[in-house]
Amino acid sequence: MKTHVRPSGIIDELREQIAKLEGMSARKAECLPFGIAEIDAKLPGGGLAFGGLHEFAGGGSGTVDGAAAALMVAGIAARTKGKILWCLSRPDLFAPSISQAGLHPDRVIFVEADREEDVLAHFEEGLAFGGLGAVVGEIVRLPMITSRRLQLAAEKSGTMGLALRRWRRQTEANDYGQPTASVTRWRISVLPSEELPVAGVGRPRWLVELMRVMLEAGVKRAGKTIADLDKMVPFGRIGRPEEVAALVAFLASSEAEFMCGSLVEITGAQPVA
Repeated sequence: MKTHVRPSGIIDELREQIAKLEGMSARKAECLPFGIAEIDAKLPGGGLAFGGLHEFAGGGSGTVDGAAAALMVAGIAARTKGKILWCLSRPDLFAPSISQAGLHPDRVIFVEADREEDVLAHFEEGLAFGGLGAVVGEIVRLPMITSRRLQLAAEKSGTMGLALRRWRRQTEANDYGQPTASVTRWRISVLPSEELPVAGVGRPRWLVELMRVMLEAGVKRAGKTIADLDKMVPFGRIGRPEEVAALVAFLASSEAEFMCGSLVEITGAQPVA
């Protein structure tokens, strides 16, 4: 009687291929850390989740051009493995700049479309493909239904989706406050460079604001529990719906008619930036 020894490497490779086909690749549970403790501590799993949609936009004077946000996205994409699909409708991306951020142009596949609807379609198709390091989409509007499609495609393939929000006018930036299905939302603003002891231009500085993070979804993706999520909030628990609803009811009432341009945070003492 003969016994056949099957190399474990072949079996492991077949299991990995089956897992990818079923959309259960282990990569979905991985995160890409920033390497900065103050930032990673605010993110479930300690970094940006693969298999998730992340939004980035410029702030201040860079709201329209989004240059700082584009460099931030390029630096994140550069740290992933594989080719990068970059979908855009405006051919103004400066390749030498993203190369300085660590993303070599040889790794980037550019897809240019005339309409934003086509950019979103390519964005979703790239996420669903599953063989890319990351997919970047330069978009103006991101409706909830569209963001859900992108998020589901990212979850199924385990590919990181980076939505670079770019507007043609300053007034369009108000859309950035609308709810989406993205895991995180960031705003990147340019700060003055630090003064040098000699004549010259100092190193660039940014103000990085984490405006929103979907904590519960991120914790589940990292294989943790709600108890782990509670530990991230100084109050020791996550907020209740009625606590948010009470503030919304107040702001919508006549009692708040004298309030203008106020930012009210319900974070359980947890900093949002």
